[in-house]
Amino acid sequence: MKISKKEYPTQNCYVSSNCLPEWLPAINVNKKIYEVKKGEVIFKEGDEVTGVYFVYDGNIKVHKKWGSDKELILRIATKGGIFGHRGLSSKSNIYPISATALENATVCFIDLAFFYTTLKVNLDLAFKLMLFFADELQESERKMRNLAHMTVKGRVAQALLQLQEKFGIKDRAIDIILSRQDLASYVGATYETVFRTINELVLENCISLVGKSILITDNKKLEGFTLQTESVK
Repeated sequence: MKISKKEYPTQNCYVSSNCLPEWLPAINVNKKIYEVKKGEVIFKEGDEVTGVYFVYDGNIKVHKKWGSDKELILRIATKGGIFGHRGLSSKSNIYPISATALENATVCFIDLAFFYTTLKVNLDLAFKLMLFFADELQESERKMRNLAHMTVKGRVAQALLQLQEKFGIKDRAIDIILSRQDLASYVGATYETVFRTINELVLENCISLVGKSILITDNKKLEGFTLQTESVK
């Protein structure tokens, strides 16, 4: 990563936009803005926790090792979002996850000591982060439940619907391009299984492929697949 020389508006920063106006000069002094290249690892699982990050621009995947040679994408941090917060703990000082840029991005870094001080001074920020953590915990629990009970086709369908809701549509397609490997990591399945499932959804006229982009053509059919569960044997 390299230090950015550009200026970014306050409203683009999660911390700045939720802090007291009189605290902004302290943030400006303590924050560091980095330019990140597509595919660049910002920190990796097992690194010492040094602070938290906020996305000014671009998309960052937050992922974790899954077995010896697989990974699971836990979430995608987008513009205005936070990542690195999973390293905040009274029992450990290492990141339990990794963060990698899905595209060229700009991120803001705030070191741990100043971040804790900021939370103590700015109660509104602390309250909003508490709600964010609660929402993220619920989403993680839902994802783990789906991994155990939902069919792969259902998980792929749900992932596509979620991506469309989160990133919107551009030129009729979902406005984010994920490699098939990243999509498999987001779904929690093997590359081969997701590749086969995508082809099945195309043949069933649920989606269509335009280059690397995915266009949802039948939302109701996809929603129907999310109701399917694995049969108990």
